[in-house]
Amino acid sequence: MQIEQIYTGCLAQGAYYIESDGEVAIIDPLREVEPYVARAKRDQAKIKYIFETHFHADFVSGHVTLSKQSGAPIIYGPNANPSFDAVIATDGQEFKLGAITIVVLHTPGHTMESTTYLLRDANGKDHAIFSGDTLFLGDVGRPDLAQKAANMTQEDLAGILFDSLRTKIMTLADDIIVYPAHGAGSACGKNMMKETVDTLGNQKQMNYALRADMTKEEFVKEVTDGLAPPPKYFPLNVKMNKEGYDDIEDVIERGTKALSPTAFETAANETGALVLDVRHQNEFVKGHVPRSIFIGLNGDFAPWVGALIADVKQPILLVTHEGQETETITRLSRVGFDGTIGYLDGGFESWKKAGKDFDTITSLSADQVKENVNEEKIPVFDVRKDGEYQSEHIVGANHTSLSTINEHLSEFPKEETFYVHCAGGYRSVIAASILKSRGIHNFIDIAGGYGALKKAGAKVTEYVCPSTL
Repeated sequence: MQIEQIYTGCLAQGAYYIESDGEVAIIDPLREVEPYVARAKRDQAKIKYIFETHFHADFVSGHVTLSKQSGAPIIYGPNANPSFDAVIATDGQEFKLGAITIVVLHTPGHTMESTTYLLRDANGKDHAIFSGDTLFLGDVGRPDLAQKAANMTQEDLAGILFDSLRTKIMTLADDIIVYPAHGAGSACGKNMMKETVDTLGNQKQMNYALRADMTKEEFVKEVTDGLAPPPKYFPLNVKMNKEGYDDIEDVIERGTKALSPTAFETAANETGALVLDVRHQNEFVKGHVPRSIFIGLNGDFAPWVGALIADVKQPILLVTHEGQETETITRLSRVGFDGTIGYLDGGFESWKKAGKDFDTITSLSADQVKENVNEEKIPVFDVRKDGEYQSEHIVGANHTSLSTINEHLSEFPKEETFYVHCAGGYRSVIAASILKSRGIHNFIDIAGGYGALKKAGAKVTEYVCPSTL
């Protein structure tokens, strides 16, 4: 028996490859399925099952394409209602995989179809659980993402999750290994650990949601407290996971059309496409296509695309480094953005060589702005997350989180110069590109962000540990 966690950092997502005696099960595959097919071929094994823990909201799973290519059935737990052929398993149903067994544990709460898969080894001993979004390391799945009936609240779902954890998971042995669907950085939970594998016994000791003496009322309150609104693209990803989607090869073929600067400009004007620049923020600052949006591949690319662009049907034109076109389209498609219609041939340099107008962003170092910041001569806007700002920020700074910037554009000065910063410089340039695309140009980006400001001696508020907020 072999178990491999295939972890994708930019999505904080774990898929699983399980093999026994030449038979393979894949759990929660990514949309690009070729690595699973190739791995099974290398192992001289056959993909027998594709297990889905639930209808994912934060990414598009590869279940439909993988089933088509391998012939393996897609398996969901109870209450699932996909539009395509799938096995809807019953609670406790067993699936043989070589010498091992995978048992369905229906664990609703994150969503009503959420299911944990229990793996028993060749001796029939409970070995591991693949907990999906039911149980994370250090947290549990948020109970407000389900496409649920109008009469079911997040508190109702949290109560159901409490029962699932206590009756299906906490009754298992402490030495069982926990393999979750997500780790730190995912929007599907609040406070996940950076580790991606743990024992159930350790989670019982340190995970607040598994506290032995916790009442259901306490659980509901703690799990629902402080939930930020889910990203707007989540329901659209759920719809794709339930109803199906185009093969990623077709999406890549449509998107990898090289366009000259003139053709690129024409396409943008005629289609209303969003121009997405994925280079490094330092390059974008020095020059970019006017009204383009920056979201760099070197950061949390896919989640920020989903949070800020939101509409997965939006046509997209790309500005990338040469050779990064396919990677960019692949990473967009992981979160359902299949609308890429082409890319700028030759990158931004070809745009400049063609004599096209381009824009820049004024960016100054922390040392250059420190005096104005400390004397509050120029307003400062902090675009970090709520918790980052509440923990510590520049004295007198305004706060508008990047994730909600599109809803708060009216809060930025229209004529007065202001500064914008994040933690290290990536998110502030995203914010800057959005501001410019909306006609707001009277700002200065602070290179290096909060870290550079603090190091330079800018006045900051007293630090508050995030755990006490």
